Amino acid sequence: MMKRISVIIPNYNSGTTIGKCLEAAFSSTYPDFEVIAVDDCSTDGSIEIIKRFPCILVPFDVHSGASRARNAGAQRATGDILFFIDADCILQNNALSLVANALVGGGNNVIGGTYTAIPYDDNFFSTFQSIFIHYAETKKNEPDYIATHAMAINRSLFIKSGGFSEDFLPILEDVEFSHRLRRSGHSLVMCPDILVQHVFNFTFTKSLKNAFRKSLFWTEYSLANRDLFTDSGTASRELKANVVSLCISLLLLLISFISVRVMLLYLLPFIIGFNVFLSRGLIRAFYQTKGALFAIGATIYYMTVYPLAIGAGALTGLRRYLFSGGKI
Repeated sequence: MMKRISVIIPNYNSGTTIGKCLEAAFSSTYPDFEVIAVDDCSTDGSIEIIKRFPCILVPFDVHSGASRARNAGAQRATGDILFFIDADCILQNNALSLVANALVGGGNNVIGGTYTAIPYDDNFFSTFQSIFIHYAETKKNEPDYIATHAMAINRSLFIKSGGFSEDFLPILEDVEFSHRLRRSGHSLVMCPDILVQHVFNFTFTKSLKNAFRKSLFWTEYSLANRDLFTDSGTASRELKANVVSLCISLLLLLISFISVRVMLLYLLPFIIGFNVFLSRGLIRAFYQTKGALFAIGATIYYMTVYPLAIGAGALTGLRRYLFSGGKI
C-alpha cells in the first residue's frame, strides 16, 4: 500500500529560495504527498511567495526557531511519513519515491539523504561546501546523525519520540534528535540516492563564517555530549586532524622563526603528507566531481584557510562551554 508523505519546510526570511524549493517539491513524481510550509514570522515577504503554491501554510506570530517550526509542521501533517527539508533545498523529482521505498519494512529507522555534489549555485565556495558535505554524510551507511535537509521518519515514531528539542542550541537540533533516537534503539540509515540540491550563495567570507559558526556550536554540543572525538559527519576525524595539522605546522614555523632552527621545517612535508593521506577520500571527491584544477584549489583552501575558521570556532565553543558551567 502506498504511503502518504508530508514534506515539511520551515521558512524564515528565505524569499530568495523558498519559491525554487516549493516549485521543485510540487514537481515530484510521487503520486501521494502534501507540502507543509511553516513560516517562522518572516519579515522579507517570503510568506507571500508561499501563498502562491498549493501547500499547507502554518504561520507563526513570533519568531521561534527551526525546531518549533518543524514540530508544528509535523503536528499538521496527515502523511504516514514525514520528510523534512530546508527552504534553501531543491528536491529532486524522484526523491519522495526513494523515501517511500527506503521506509518499506524499516519503520523503526530514521532515513537520511544528502546534498547533490554540485549545488544550485555552482561557484567555488558553494561547490566546495556541497562536495564536502556530500562526501562526509555518505561515508557510512549507518551515520552518526541524519541532517534535516533530507530526513525521513514515520510520523508515529516522530510523535512518540517527542520531536525536535525546542530548548536547544540555534543549530544541531537534528544531531541531538538523531542521537536521542539511536539511544532509544532506532537505526539511522543513509540513502545517498535521496538528494536535494542546496542553494548556498557562498562567498569566501560566508564560507568561513559558516565554518566558524558550525564549529562553535558543534564543540559546545560535543563537549556536553562527551563525544568530541567521534567521527560524526562533517565533524569528521579527518577534519579534526586537518585542524591539528595546520596548528602544528604554524607552531613549527613560529618556533623556527624565533629560534632560527631550520631543521624543524623538515618535519612539515611529513605532517602535510600525512594530512593529505588522511584526507584522500575528500580530495578524490573534489577531483571526481570537478576535475584536477578545482581539486587542487579546494585542497589548498581546505588545508590552509578553512581549518583556521574551524579552529577559531572550536576555541570559542570551548570558552562558552567552560563559562556556562558545562551547560548548553
